[in-house]
This record gives sequence, C-alpha cells and structure tokens, in this order.
Amino acid sequence: MSGRTDSVTPRMLREWRLPEPGSSKYERGRIVVVGGSVHSPGAAQLCGLAAMRVGAGRLTLGVADAAAVGLAVVTPEAGVYGLATSDSGSVRGTDLSVLASELEKADAVVVGPGLDDPEATEHLLRGLLPMLGDRTLLVVDAFALGSLPQLGTELEPLAGRLVLTPNDSEAELLLGRPLDDVTEDSASLAQRFHGVVACHDVIADPDHGSWRIETGHSGLATSGSGDVLSGIIGGLLARGATPSQAACWGKYVHASAGERLAARVGRLGFLAREILPELPAVLTELDA
Repeated sequence: MSGRTDSVTPRMLREWRLPEPGSSKYERGRIVVVGGSVHSPGAAQLCGLAAMRVGAGRLTLGVADAAAVGLAVVTPEAGVYGLATSDSGSVRGTDLSVLASELEKADAVVVGPGLDDPEATEHLLRGLLPMLGDRTLLVVDAFALGSLPQLGTELEPLAGRLVLTPNDSEAELLLGRPLDDVTEDSASLAQRFHGVVACHDVIADPDHGSWRIETGHSGLATSGSGDVLSGIIGGLLARGATPSQAACWGKYVHASAGERLAARVGRLGFLAREILPELPAVLTELDA
C-alpha cells in the first residue's frame, strides 16, 4: 500500500479478517485502561466497555482512587484499581504498583481517557512504559498524547506496538505546528513515533501504509466519542489484531455506529454511551 491512500471499505475489511476470538476471556484478550481523574472517570469506563463490545475478554480499569469504588459498582464487568490523586483530583501517576501485574499481563493497554494534568500524565507514562509486557500493545489517547514529545528514547521499546489516536488539536501538539495536510502529517507522525496514527479520517503506519475512512457522521463529534474509539482500537488489539488492522477496523466500526445512530436517533444529539450497543451489530454485519 506504499505510495497511495486506500479507502477502508467493508470488502477490504472482510478480506483483512480479524483473528478468530478465543474460547475463554483470557484467550479473547486482556485490556487495561489507565485514566479517569476524579472529574472524568466516565471516560475510562466508556473506553473499557467499548473494548469489551468489540470482543475483548477481560477488562481492568485504573482510575483516581476517589472514583474507583463508584466506578466498580456501575461497571461490574471490570476489575477497578484506585490510583493516587492530587488535591485537585488528577491522577498523580507517581505510583502504579497496584497495576503492575495487570500491565505486565495485558494484551493491550489504553492510556489517556479522563487524564487532565500535563505534568502528572508525563510522570504516569514514564512509570507505565517499563511495566508493560514485552508483547503488550499500547494505545495513547487524549491528554496522554501531549506528553509523548517529552519522552524521547523512552518510547523506543514500543516501536511497532504503538497506536496514537489524536484529534486535530492533539496532532498539532505532537507536530509542534498547525496541522497542514492530515494525510502527510499523519504519515510524518507515524514515522516519528514508530507507530500507527489514526487522526481524523486518516490512518498511517510507519511502513508507509495509508488508509482513509469515507464513512461516518458529524454526530460523532460529541463528548466521550473519542474515548469509545480508543477503546474499540484497544479491544481489537487485545483480540489479536495488528496495530494497522485495529486502527482501520476501529475507525470504520466507530464511524458506522455513528451512521446507524444518525439514522435511528437523529443527526445530532445521540450520546457516546449509545455508540456502545451498536458495535456488536456493526461487527456482525462485517462478519467479524
């Protein structure tokens, strides 16, 4: 696919089939979501539930300690661990030892949904990266993306195992300049960070692969929708998809779920939580 941008279509995805899911929750994949300040634990919840809706088998959430019990009550599908927080309710990121075993065993980790403090998030990433297993795949989303330029060589062990999901403003932070051309700039970021970049309607990988999503609906531009997207991609990674495959499938499934809601609920006004029940149906239509 080098030198051109391919459209992601149902036919293409059916030819690029996802791995068959395992028969146990462990074989279907372990996913860990790290995020969720006191003020936004729902971001981590949306992300984690999206991962399970696309087939991941075992979910762990690491969120602000003050929010952990409440989140565990409303998310009985997850194991929930409390992380130390600042007086303002942000996850400190200075001690992730409570998650050490989960991070090491995880098939995929998503970090970022619901984090809200730049310095604390940078500490969190510096502590988290060495805890990942040798084959663990990492999705970096939301607030965590802004810390990547400061990490330098610390990201090198994640080469080939990294997916970045920036929106336009987050891509500009990574680039250090205004976004000019989404396709070229996504490719530039993929090369720089040695990972897959899913930005706006474009997916780029470090091997010069480039894909474009041509479906979707403006109703998806709503609070929490990006957390759902990162969870979809993380869940597909946990199932065994490659980073490029998970990003292409994830973006398409997310966009298609938005189209289904727009037709049934209305062009605007559907909620991010309403995307979740649509995901299994979209996968079924794609015979995945």
